[in-house]
Formats: sequence, C-alpha cells, structure tokens
Amino acid sequence: MPATPAWPPKSAPRLFVPDPLAAGMAVEVEGPQAHYLSRVMRVAPGGAVVLCDNTTGEWVAEVTEVGKRGVSLTVRERLRERENVPDFWLCAALLKKPNFDLVLEKATELGVRRIQPVITRRCVADKLNEERARTIVTEAAEQCARTALPDVAEPLRLEALLKAWPEERTLFFADENGGAPIKEAFAIHNAPAALLVGPEGGFDDAERAAVRNHPQARAISLGPRILRAETAVIAGCASWMAMAGDWHNSLARSGTVA
Repeated sequence: MPATPAWPPKSAPRLFVPDPLAAGMAVEVEGPQAHYLSRVMRVAPGGAVVLCDNTTGEWVAEVTEVGKRGVSLTVRERLRERENVPDFWLCAALLKKPNFDLVLEKATELGVRRIQPVITRRCVADKLNEERARTIVTEAAEQCARTALPDVAEPLRLEALLKAWPEERTLFFADENGGAPIKEAFAIHNAPAALLVGPEGGFDDAERAAVRNHPQARAISLGPRILRAETAVIAGCASWMAMAGDWHNSLARSGTVA
C-alpha cells in the first residue's frame, strides 16, 4: 500500500489573515490573496492552505470553493503556536526605496521583533510608505514560515529615538569608526537589545557623538571592511541571532533554504 501523503503538503501556500483563527471557522479570501491562491498556486477544492493570524499561531485550512472573486476555506487544525520572537529591535536609517525594501525583507526573515525606521541628517529618504512596508514584511514572513509579524514603527528622527530610548534595552551602534568586536559584545548579552545602523552616507560627527554618549549605547564593529547600509543590517542581525538570539536553539528547519 502506498504511504498516505502528508497533509498539509510542504508545498501548501501560506497566508497571513487579519482575524484570529479557530478550528471550524470559515475564511473568505479575496483580492490579491485570492488571485495568488487561484491563479498562481492553482488551489482546488480539497487542497490545503496554511494560515497565520499573528495571534494564535499557524493553522491548516481546506479549500472548499474557488470562485471568480474569492476562495473559501475552512480551518481544520492548529499546526503551531505563535512563535516566541527574540526581543531584538532593528533601528535602521531610511535608505533609497529598493534598499530599504531589502532591509524590511531580510530583517523579517532573520527574526527581528520590531523595525524602527530612523531619520538622520544624511538620509536620502525621509518618509516611509507604511502600507507598502507592511506588505513587504508580511510576504517575507509568509515565505520564511514566521508565525509572528515584526512590528514596523513610524519613522523617528535620531534625536527623538535617543531621547525616548528605554533604559532596559542596550543599543548596539554599528559604527564605521570602530567599536567592540561583535563576538565580545553579543556573546555576553541576554537582555533586550537593538541594533542601530546608519544611512548610505553614514552618521555625521554630531550624531555619532550623541549616540556614543548615550548611556544605553555600545559601539560595535562589523569587521574590517566598510559595508553598505543594507549589508550592515543583514550582517548585524544575523550575528546577533547566531550569538544571542534563537538560532543556536533552533532544531526545526535548521539550514533550510527556500
């Protein structure tokens, strides 16, 4: 007898939905998500879709109807509880749109809990399309199987960020002028933390001095080479996750490439 195929199959599409889910609930998917399911993934009645609600976790739903304007689903069972995301924030200076899109995507994939856009004197951009940003992090979370979406905050000027900074959270400052090696800085850190990365042109002297003088800030070095801002984000977040985050405790999907 052939083995019964696993359900849901690993190829089942994943979507975030706005409302909390429960077994037996009917879910109607419309708009771009319905187009993705019916036209791109070509789901059919009896097929499986994995749903996340950013509250209760991850659920499998069965396709009950595929219509011209929407897809009807019935939630069957919960697969995973909502994950416990490491208490790590990214404070990233706004960049040109394609580069900041990459920052949003990769920070989500790497497991950042909160993304705080920062406006500095050398920022090329000073605004963020928040709806676009939410779409980018949602699609990235769907792709990498996150069950918790990162918070994307409204942009703050650097001065306001430093003034309101919480006392219990260490602010690791990626300073191109140098600082503590990350192996030393991250390996001994277990409390709430954040990484601050500057814009394409870097921080000016007054900004750098303000950050270095902040009581919760700790300047770190990301190595001997000058990195592009988006590269520094990826390198810094990945290093923290490996040394102080949840990578070293992860047993599921270790080393998976999608």
